[in-house]
Amino acid sequence: MRHHPGRVAVALLAVALGVALAFAVHLINASALAEFGQAVRTVNGQPDLELRPAGARQLDEALYAQVAARPEVALASPVIEIDTVALDAGGRKRGLRVIGQDMLVAASLAPALLPRADPALREASGDAPRLAALDPDRVFLNPAAQRLFGVAPGGTLRVQSGGRLVALTVGGSVAADTAPLAVIDIAGAQAHFDRLGQLGRIDLRLVPGADRAALLAALGPGVRAAAPDEAAQRVSNLSQAYRVNLTVLALVALFTGAFLVFSVQSQAVAKRVPQLALLGVIGMTGRERLALVLLESALLGGAGALIGLALGAGLALLALQVLGGDLGSGLLGGGAPALQWSGRAAAVYGGLGLLAALAGGWQPAQVAARLAPAQSLKGLGGEDLQARRPWLGPLLLALGVALAFAPPWQGLPLGAYAAVALLLVGGIVTVPLLVGGVLGRRPGARQPILLLALERARDQRDSATITVAGVVASLALSVALTVMVASFRDSVTGWLDEVLPADLYARTAATVAQADGAYLEPDFVRAAAALPGVARVQAQRIVPVDLDPARPPLALIAREIGDARRTLPLVGEPTEPAGDGRPEIWASEGAVALHGLAPGRVLALPLPDGRRIEVRVRGVWRDYARQSGALAIERDTWQRLSGDRRVNDLALWLAPGTDPGAVQAGLRALAADAALLEIATPAQIRATSLAIFDRSFAVTYWLQAVAIVIGLFGIAASFSSQVLARRREFGALQHLGMARRQVLALVCAEGAVWTGFGALLGLALGLAVSVVLVHVVNPQSFHWTMEMALPWGRLAALVAAVLAAGTLTAWIAGRAAASREMALAVKEDW
Repeated sequence: MRHHPGRVAVALLAVALGVALAFAVHLINASALAEFGQAVRTVNGQPDLELRPAGARQLDEALYAQVAARPEVALASPVIEIDTVALDAGGRKRGLRVIGQDMLVAASLAPALLPRADPALREASGDAPRLAALDPDRVFLNPAAQRLFGVAPGGTLRVQSGGRLVALTVGGSVAADTAPLAVIDIAGAQAHFDRLGQLGRIDLRLVPGADRAALLAALGPGVRAAAPDEAAQRVSNLSQAYRVNLTVLALVALFTGAFLVFSVQSQAVAKRVPQLALLGVIGMTGRERLALVLLESALLGGAGALIGLALGAGLALLALQVLGGDLGSGLLGGGAPALQWSGRAAAVYGGLGLLAALAGGWQPAQVAARLAPAQSLKGLGGEDLQARRPWLGPLLLALGVALAFAPPWQGLPLGAYAAVALLLVGGIVTVPLLVGGVLGRRPGARQPILLLALERARDQRDSATITVAGVVASLALSVALTVMVASFRDSVTGWLDEVLPADLYARTAATVAQADGAYLEPDFVRAAAALPGVARVQAQRIVPVDLDPARPPLALIAREIGDARRTLPLVGEPTEPAGDGRPEIWASEGAVALHGLAPGRVLALPLPDGRRIEVRVRGVWRDYARQSGALAIERDTWQRLSGDRRVNDLALWLAPGTDPGAVQAGLRALAADAALLEIATPAQIRATSLAIFDRSFAVTYWLQAVAIVIGLFGIAASFSSQVLARRREFGALQHLGMARRQVLALVCAEGAVWTGFGALLGLALGLAVSVVLVHVVNPQSFHWTMEMALPWGRLAALVAAVLAAGTLTAWIAGRAAASREMALAVKEDW
């Protein structure tokens, strides 16, 4: 290893990068989830139990007195949770969570939410701290909210409640170090946010030995028990697919690195056949030669793993600061959590690096162990460096195809991941068979240089796996990722074109959680429809619906549907109307996958007041905006069932020749504050959505680039080793009259032939893997489908780059070989 530092460095770098990327992704995910879980525990405190509504959006306040009087309950704390927006110092809308609590009892359950009145205000008013906290018009901000809104104690914070702004005085602070949060007395929250007679949850501390089942049975079916960390578990479940897929993509570099170790070690064994044979003659057994090569691989893997762990920690720290804990996906809030180091995870990913190196070195070690020492010393052994198993490659490919049809396991496409690995390995193992099949049928070339290159490729096709393994693996994975991302982006673009038919859009709530706190009244909709230049207005109401406590709520979208074939991006044909009088709903692909809402199914839909009404699923539609699922229902039907006439979004069609800017100004004039409305054209929404998409897949682009770089390093290492091992052959050719430029041309031709085979096979395997990613991994992970798109321009650029790099590397290596004196080159044969 000391005599070939360049080759060793390439393999070391491949393993280090693979470990670094995988470990960095793990640290980022673990840090983000730990931060979110800590935030949930801080806000919710540490009660023994939470009582939440089962179906309804809120609990009846009368339940609190009943719960507090139960003998099982030592302490009960009523809480209201409101997700809304407030205006910062620049008048911009910012997300804010408002917690209304009983200040007299909440401190013992959630001490981080205990208000701390500002000393200056306390002295000016003469109020005791506890009395200041009971003021229904005062809020207490946590550090994140203080930084975001820039309102000093005594200042006014303007918070949205429905379609109006509520002015609240900042009375001090709370210690909770979470996302922007405001704490207010529960009476103030009920009054200011239209929650009179309602509670969001009741936190309980039970007496020792309390019977929880008896308590719940006594409270009736409208109440359910929830763990204090339920919200954190919901987010973990929602982001699981994203996190796992990102980890698998990060392991791509390590997978490619294993092939690079295989290539480097195979070339090393091929070059050292005489030395290994001599060791065998003087007494080293095949088992000991096997251990020697594996020890070299282990040293490579161990050193690369240690470097990778250090590099991964640095990458994770940088990514947390630049991209946030969700790496731009938006699933975990996009904050910048502190890095959470894990020694156990370091051991696991370091071990993976070591295993990848050992796996890459296993076949070369087997070759070293099987050498016949006497024959190898005579130059008769060591040529067939790969066992001839022509059936192995097709078998692996067949197994990969079969596993692609496996169902997901616990929501994860593990069978599809295994299928991708088998397709790649099977394709690489099949290289000799393909080379022999292609060149065996081709007539001989007339040009001497090309003839020598093709004949060597045909004669040495068993070594083709060694030469092109790295480039095939890296190019195949890069092609697959390119096709997957392009297909997803094209599908999102087409979906946006389909769901944005109007000329102008306005909304008050940016998320489903804010829909109950930020909304418009029917009078606003009528006034908007009467604006000059407005031809038509379509109102939309979004309501969170809980069907499964373990999952985030679905978004129920009440809107005008009419002919769903024209107004919804349907997937497949809808069922015929049942004619049984049940209202119809339309389920998104996510709702079908997560909750089994297949067409024709009857669902007991929970209404905001706790009642349930039977509805029938009529069809399935595509929704890329809500991974947790969505339901669509006619707005008139929803108003009739629930009495809810509030509105969150508006779509406006304008008369020909109308100035959109004038209509936007008219809409803002109708609002209580112009900042409460977000107004955009379809082009602006499309540009923003695609920017979010590109940010979410930014990490994918980096992983793809790393895989390509590792593959190109593999080409360089492989050709350099081959040329050095063949220096006697090139010397003999020069003795026979071949000029130096012809030697260079021969090496370049061989490089082009081998790289061409690798590029074509990598392209074919990449397209096969992309089919698995698009049609299996994506639906099983994220629960939506998309159309496959082939970006031929980018794919051609990838193949051309690999071809150019392989040929250039061979030319550079050939220059080094041809620069030697002929006598020195063939001296070993004298």
